[in-house]
Amino acid sequence: MSNKFTKEFLIVIEPDEGGFHVFVPALPGCHSFGETVEEARKNIVEAIDLHVEGLVENEAQF
Repeated sequence: MSNKFTKEFLIVIEPDEGGFHVFVPALPGCHSFGETVEEARKNIVEAIDLHVEGLVENEAQF
């Protein structure tokens, strides 16, 4: 049996100096950046994966 599941998160992308800042309001501390909107979206997917992995390892609820 797999422990994988799918969950969608709202992301917020804001213009920032030299690119775009992106964060997940539901995951405090989960932020990333990108030079383009597309790069910011790609980077936040990786950040979400790592953030959730850390929460699971620490048995946090989200």
